Amino acid sequence: MVQGHQSQIMDRKTLENRSGWDRRVDVHLNSDFYALDEFRKGRCSLNSIEVESVGDVTGKSLLHLQCHFGQDTLSWARRGASVTGVDFSPRALEVARGLAQELGLEARFLESNVLALDLKEKFDIVFTSYGVLGWLPDLEQWSRVVANALAPGGFVYLVEFHPTLMLFDFESKALGYQYFHRGYSEETVGTYAEKSDPASRTEHTWSHPLESVINNLLKQGLTIEEFREFDYSPYDCFSNMSQVAPGQYRFEAPVVLPHLFSVKARAPE
Repeated sequence: MVQGHQSQIMDRKTLENRSGWDRRVDVHLNSDFYALDEFRKGRCSLNSIEVESVGDVTGKSLLHLQCHFGQDTLSWARRGASVTGVDFSPRALEVARGLAQELGLEARFLESNVLALDLKEKFDIVFTSYGVLGWLPDLEQWSRVVANALAPGGFVYLVEFHPTLMLFDFESKALGYQYFHRGYSEETVGTYAEKSDPASRTEHTWSHPLESVINNLLKQGLTIEEFREFDYSPYDCFSNMSQVAPGQYRFEAPVVLPHLFSVKARAPE
């Protein structure tokens, strides 16, 4: 397995977020949410949403941004991709590399602040998913990183929680956050994978409207091929959610809210 390291360009907020993610890793490893024993036995951690839109990855090079401890990265490897996972958490990457070696999967994992990533190589696919954009203060720089990593004719695929859903405080069900650009610094306990985790941490997050995602990709010369919205989440990851179908969960609100959106955007040939 090839290991790697990118230069770290991190301000105080990013460093505090990295510390929080380092502490989350061992909690997540033991959680039912990640079902690590089943993954070791061959379970694919990807959802049908992304598998269907990304399509056949056999023989393709795939860059996974904000990969955490690599389950999805390694699931793409199992599907035939040549994979590189990037995350800023040293502990997450330590686990990811260990999992790759244990499972006999070829994978490269690199430590970097995603906004500072410059690998000087190109990929057929850039992939990122579920709870990633809110940790990034600057989507213009994110879109530059994405476009710079794409080979001619390659595409980026993003599936993310919808900014309308993220207006809510899930505990109280009240509106608690802004739709348009805003930064938040909060003390939190628990995680989406283990709500009973008692450890507290400082988190810094940012809200991004849909136009910011789409327009920044367009500014980089990418062509939007697909934009979708979904009225469910594949994860029971917030308070006050109910299962409405196998593998589909909804936040309990007076109306059905958009829960996810996805974008597929392609680089010019």
